[in-house]
Amino acid sequence: MQPRHFLTLDDCTPEEILTLIRRATELKHLRERGEDHEPLHGKVLGMIFEKSSTRTRVSFEAGMAQLGGSSLFLSPRDTQLGRGEPVEDTARVISSMLDVIMVRTAGHDVVERFANHSRVPVINGLTDDAHPCQLLADLQTFTEHRGDIAGRTVAWLGDSNNMCRSYIRAAHLLDFKLRIGCPGEYAPKPELVDGERIVFTTDPAAAVDGADVVVTDVWASMGFESEEKERMAAFQPYQVNAELMQHAADDAIFMHCLPAHRGEEVTTDVLEGPQSVVWDEAENRLHAQKALLEFLLLTP
Repeated sequence: MQPRHFLTLDDCTPEEILTLIRRATELKHLRERGEDHEPLHGKVLGMIFEKSSTRTRVSFEAGMAQLGGSSLFLSPRDTQLGRGEPVEDTARVISSMLDVIMVRTAGHDVVERFANHSRVPVINGLTDDAHPCQLLADLQTFTEHRGDIAGRTVAWLGDSNNMCRSYIRAAHLLDFKLRIGCPGEYAPKPELVDGERIVFTTDPAAAVDGADVVVTDVWASMGFESEEKERMAAFQPYQVNAELMQHAADDAIFMHCLPAHRGEEVTTDVLEGPQSVVWDEAENRLHAQKALLEFLLLTP
């Protein structure tokens, strides 16, 4: 029997995503009440990091410990993968010793090849194409603060990066409208924009107009640092500041997957302001991923 993987949001049905969100909030409440919940006792998570991380590593490692399991941190310099061993061979070997594996890497094809040769569930901790674990946390955060996201409007300001593409997938799955505001040269692929559910505009105010949540990310993601100066110039009009937030709905919230570059993609007054839920969003990585680990390892 083939294991269940989580490489993009499309690996789940809308109903499964909503179930994960509800379960994440339940697990959050269990932790707040100080109740032990260790259904993964004896299970081991392997974490392969080819890209650095703070939130991904801490949330997965802490989450696995809280569920009663344990975890291993592996970087390229710690494994034969960093010395030229084929991804397929690494997958075959370590999946015979572990119960679940999280991979954080650049090329999405790497995590796909790994999953194709793994005996156990594989989780995408981030690739250049998708960041589905972050989306689970974002969706949980929106639901906790504003209820069902179906029929709502999300404004994305910034590069059409892995987070943007994950929001596109989420909009189709959970039936909300996504407006993407960014310079034309950084726009998403035309086939991803349908003009109805997914709308692209170069006008930041139009993107944010009446939105229920405004989301942004750094302008130069990992791997694009050499383009930082030109991106700074191109994206400056898309900075999320108090003036831009005034175009959103009165009760709009602000989210950012972090780390944030204050004064660049977002101003400090917005990041630290009353509309910001970024700290809840960051914490929810822990709870959403615990729900995901339970789902992958315990669902028949």
